[in-house]
Amino acid sequence: MADEQNWVPQSVDVSVPSAARLYDYMLGGAHNFAVDRLMGDKMEAAMPHARSAARVNRAFLGRAVRFMVAQGVRQFLDIGSGIPTVANVHEVAQAEAPDCRVVYVDRDPVAVAHSELILAGNDSVRVLQADLRDPDSILNSPQAHLLDFDQPIGLLMLLMLHWVPTEDDPWGLLKHYREALPSGSYLAITHFADDHDYEGVKVAAERMNKAGGDQVVERSRDEIAAFFGEFELAEPGLVTFAEWRPSGPGDISSDPAINRLAYAGVGRKP
Repeated sequence: MADEQNWVPQSVDVSVPSAARLYDYMLGGAHNFAVDRLMGDKMEAAMPHARSAARVNRAFLGRAVRFMVAQGVRQFLDIGSGIPTVANVHEVAQAEAPDCRVVYVDRDPVAVAHSELILAGNDSVRVLQADLRDPDSILNSPQAHLLDFDQPIGLLMLLMLHWVPTEDDPWGLLKHYREALPSGSYLAITHFADDHDYEGVKVAAERMNKAGGDQVVERSRDEIAAFFGEFELAEPGLVTFAEWRPSGPGDISSDPAINRLAYAGVGRKP
């Protein structure tokens, strides 16, 4: 596990849990701090299969990226990427097609610092510290110049949009991103649902909110579907994240309630 080393940016408050580092902890990663582990343990106490939910979401990432590569996509923009540990976008994509390029974006400076260390020497990957809610700072960044916006791009926002409050108009933000992508591009989204029957998620979200970290907003299937706008959803459409083209038992949790926690979909720009 990581400690508060000298490389941690001075502006980072390591007494407050980070969504990126918490997710890393739930995936079994080593890039997190004591405050993140404490919050993760509290979440597990309220939601015993929290690690399984993280694994199911990560498994969807792999399936979505491989699907896009199979459709000819060779460049990816992962917003809210967290810490790119095992089986993240660049590893999955480059295993399928070594010429794939990836830009990771996260607002957490510690996640970005970790990412830069992990990805040092990979010339086909860039890391950017920026906020989803400022799309121009991402799309016009020097890091984004790694991508050719005249060719299809795979945009990923996985377990990301539920951190954006409704008053910040996440649908307007997504429209901005969709309009920036060329025809043939893909958009992959996972988002916590508001119609699941797992009370532990609500308890865990309340604890995260009270701890002073990011705020969690659960949304309906229709609200999540609206993020895709004019994009055409690939089969099987917008479904629970365990139902989107599972390839084996590792893609599904043994707890049926976990499999219904979030909706997932992949859409193509006409």
